[in-house]
Amino acid sequence: MAAEPSDPLLEKAPAPAAADVRDEARGDARTDARSDARSDESLDAENRLKPDYVRRVREAVEAGEHEAVYDLVEPLHPADIADLIELLDSDERAAFVDAISDLMGGEVIAELNDHVREELVESLPAEAVADIAEQLDTDDAVAMLEDLDREDQEAVLAEMEPEDRAAIESALAYPEESAGRLMSRDFVAVPEHMTVGMLIDYLRDDHDLATEFWEVFIVDARFMPVGTCQLSWVLTSPRHIALTDVMKRDQTLVPVTMDQEEVALRFQKYALISAAVVDESGRLVGQITVDDVVHIIQEEAGEDFLRLSGAGDGDINEPFALTVRTRLSWLVVNLGTALLAASVVGAFQGIIAKFAVLAVLMPIVSGMGGNAGTQTLAVVVRALATNQLTSSNTVRMILRELRIAAVNGVSLGILIGSATALVFHNPLLGGVIAAAMVINNLTAGLAGIAVPVTLDRLKIDPAVSSAVFVTTATDVMGFFSFLGLAALTGVH
Repeated sequence: MAAEPSDPLLEKAPAPAAADVRDEARGDARTDARSDARSDESLDAENRLKPDYVRRVREAVEAGEHEAVYDLVEPLHPADIADLIELLDSDERAAFVDAISDLMGGEVIAELNDHVREELVESLPAEAVADIAEQLDTDDAVAMLEDLDREDQEAVLAEMEPEDRAAIESALAYPEESAGRLMSRDFVAVPEHMTVGMLIDYLRDDHDLATEFWEVFIVDARFMPVGTCQLSWVLTSPRHIALTDVMKRDQTLVPVTMDQEEVALRFQKYALISAAVVDESGRLVGQITVDDVVHIIQEEAGEDFLRLSGAGDGDINEPFALTVRTRLSWLVVNLGTALLAASVVGAFQGIIAKFAVLAVLMPIVSGMGGNAGTQTLAVVVRALATNQLTSSNTVRMILRELRIAAVNGVSLGILIGSATALVFHNPLLGGVIAAAMVINNLTAGLAGIAVPVTLDRLKIDPAVSSAVFVTTATDVMGFFSFLGLAALTGVH
């Protein structure tokens, strides 16, 4: 058998001398030691910036000591520099960024909070923003530019290289929070006629490859993906093997218009590291990698939780006026639902006046119902977001939640009913509040699943509006069931 030809690329670079290697290692060790020592001064045991370190940076910024600021910040990781910028006050950030301008690369900008990044970008000239955008991956550059005014976007794009500008303009044309906005256009795709050896030579010879990739996409003559090859397969297969013999034909393709939340679900379901993004004609146009999906999962989970409470983005860097407007709008809506519940109480003010203890006990019924409804609502919204709850199992889910509500209602009813009968020496009153507790828990269970499911069917985000409807239902039914039963039984 003929021996495999040697690879000339492996022979181009002479082996370094042993002494050079030792000297380089010592130099790296000294650099690492200094970096570790500086890191100990700035980061605590939980890898957070120390308050004393932040104070020293702030004092140096206020004193205009740019060299001192630079020396303090230079050892930090880009993510820690981004954290430091976010910890500073708004009026300090411009001076701080000016002092460390050499360190403000694309990696720092990519790690910044959206609101802080938007504030900084708006304060920089278009040429500076364009320089930063060209350092970033396409998806990070799009995230930086998408919130700018149209005029500011055009000014920045005009300063960019034609190729980079075209890529960003193409991404901005896709809907927000879609795969087209999220994808990276840096990927490796090769024709299906290649062998493993040809692919290895291509990867070594081509200096314009993506900087980071874990698999190679195999495409046909129309640039449609027909399979993928992980780098581990390429490195462990003989050179003469055809790529079509080692590639994985069954792959998960992501449409360019797919919502980013659905993209994250596919990565989670199929344990993907990366996935090909295809346009309407099925041609390969980009790839999405798992590091982008991690950010999406965190963002979507936090977003749903905050929307349930009506707190908006819940970002401490969000502009003050926007935060007030978002929270106040939901509080006004809640005020309206509270007035509805109060009108139910007003309808029974006669019996409340005769038997004042009802006013003491009725908040217990409505409050417990609200808590039960919130529990069900949180479970259902999460199930909808993760595709665990679909039209195929909705009825089973409703019956399950009603059974849970019935058990909880009976258990709580027995507890509060017995306590009420003993404290007030009134068994009838205990029976009334026990029955009301069961009724309101059943209402909470039904509303907690029916409301978000209905909103989801109507293409309305259930995390945004469900809480108001569920709370209203439990408050109204809690007051109505308790006071209605009290009036019906003539409790006194």
